[in-house]
Amino acid sequence: MAETIISPGVFQRENDISFINPAPVEVGAAILGPTVKGPVEIPTAVTSFNQYVRLFGETFDNGAAKDEYLTSLAVKNYFSQGGDTVLVTRIVSESSTWTHAVNTHISSSENASIQPFELATLGKGGIYNAGTGSGDALNPKANYVNSDNSLVSGSEDNLRWEISNKNEKKGTFTLSVRRGNDNHNNKVVLETFNNISLDPNSENYIEKVVGTQVQAISADATQITTTGDYVNKSNFIRVSKVNSKTLNYFSTDGVTVQSSSAGVGYKKLLPINTSGSFYNANGLTAIASASLNLYQNISTATQGVIATDYNNVITLLGNKDDYKFNVISAPGLFKNNHSTQVDNIISLAESRGDCIAVIDLYPHGASVANVTGQADVLNSSYAAAYWPWLQTQSATSKNVFVPASVFIPGVYAFTDGAAAPWFAPAGLVRGGIVGVIQAERKLSRSQRDTLYDAKVNPIATFPGSGIAVFGQKTLQTKASALDRVNVRRLLIELKEFIGNQAQNLVFEQNTIATRNKFLAAVNPFLDSVVQRQGLFAFRVVMDDTNNTADVVDRNQLVGQIFIQPAKTAEFIVLDFTVEPTGATFGQ
Repeated sequence: MAETIISPGVFQRENDISFINPAPVEVGAAILGPTVKGPVEIPTAVTSFNQYVRLFGETFDNGAAKDEYLTSLAVKNYFSQGGDTVLVTRIVSESSTWTHAVNTHISSSENASIQPFELATLGKGGIYNAGTGSGDALNPKANYVNSDNSLVSGSEDNLRWEISNKNEKKGTFTLSVRRGNDNHNNKVVLETFNNISLDPNSENYIEKVVGTQVQAISADATQITTTGDYVNKSNFIRVSKVNSKTLNYFSTDGVTVQSSSAGVGYKKLLPINTSGSFYNANGLTAIASASLNLYQNISTATQGVIATDYNNVITLLGNKDDYKFNVISAPGLFKNNHSTQVDNIISLAESRGDCIAVIDLYPHGASVANVTGQADVLNSSYAAAYWPWLQTQSATSKNVFVPASVFIPGVYAFTDGAAAPWFAPAGLVRGGIVGVIQAERKLSRSQRDTLYDAKVNPIATFPGSGIAVFGQKTLQTKASALDRVNVRRLLIELKEFIGNQAQNLVFEQNTIATRNKFLAAVNPFLDSVVQRQGLFAFRVVMDDTNNTADVVDRNQLVGQIFIQPAKTAEFIVLDFTVEPTGATFGQ
């Protein structure tokens, strides 16, 4: 309601609009897939593979052996090829078959009917699945406790909790987080919280000390929401609940009282000095097959993850305001097996307009016809496909075959570092793939021709020169400049820079001065791209010819950018002419 002003004078007001939105996360590649541990469905930027391992893990126990996920291999390769930052999003199952990590109930020794509080892991997955009789990727077997209360076969990334130092006079205790596969004789304590109280008025109240917050994708899958009153000070767990019966033992002034219903005092609600494991986490089975010696596709049978588990994350990553990346891949998804999810990733790249989706078309063992058949139904300049599968060494020293999408984002990163995004990420100069033992098959020239004609980029084997990407087509069906990866990535780069310059002009006066400001920023940038071999020529028009009176009256400012992209020399034709002895060579 407007303030009523009657008599003349000077009236001063304050309007604080200084709230600053967080800057978007800017990374090179976005990689989606299962991981050993870490935040679930929360896009997380990592700047080194060591940081990735700390946050998401690398290997897990799979019965008597260890395995790792395609996600880990893809991130490792990206950094090995010169990439600087990866946006990792952990996928776990949303299927009813696989349950989320749930609370572990902490009981008191003298009043077992009352469970004072509950703890939970910060993310879904990663501890124990009570519903499985055999071992899972992260999880021990059903009979999971040895005589010394250690886990039978759990990953070192599993967790256990421990209560100690119970003090009935002060009403306090110590809560520790331990590594799940340790034992009482050889404890591995990850963090400790001392003098914890169950009094909500205490500075050491358990929720305040440990934290209660949960991050999750919003119901409309457009943003990350945070619930819970207290920031998580633990790196591993949170307090998921404090029993209302527990709180009944405290008055508003913090003095403990008796409860006639329970018949016990406050001291008897303190937890017993003991330890226990978290349980009922979603199971994740191994993705490696010993018989085939290769990594399989996403399915309930292979990873405890199903393709639909990707849907919310794909929607979330459509938010350009929060996340920026230039290439996205989801190793383990295939057009043949997971058509909807692959289509959604391509649509994501198209709607964002600032990245390329690197996709796989078919599981291991495909024929050329299998692969080209899947490519035929796709049409997008924002996506590219590569084949065949490649053999590499895993962290567990296994020689395993993996899909090409594990390596291609790294090739893009190397190209960006060695040249520029508008150079082709292909050939012996920039298309070499590190860490590859052999390709699933050595392609003949005719097979490469068939693949390239079908918009599939072949990965070729050259004895003495290594294994290299030998194609750079997008999946666009129409023959145009945008059917090449380097031109699409050039246009992405130009749109990003020029769009940012235009953003700064929104709500500025539509005058010659504003137009000149735009031209003064854009023309030198495009000149630099010409000098760096990205363009043959360009022209920028923002004047009275495209900003007529009608345009101005509609509050519009129009700019036209005409470009001639530099083309790559993909087909080099060398004509050799043999002339007779004595012939004179012309100048």
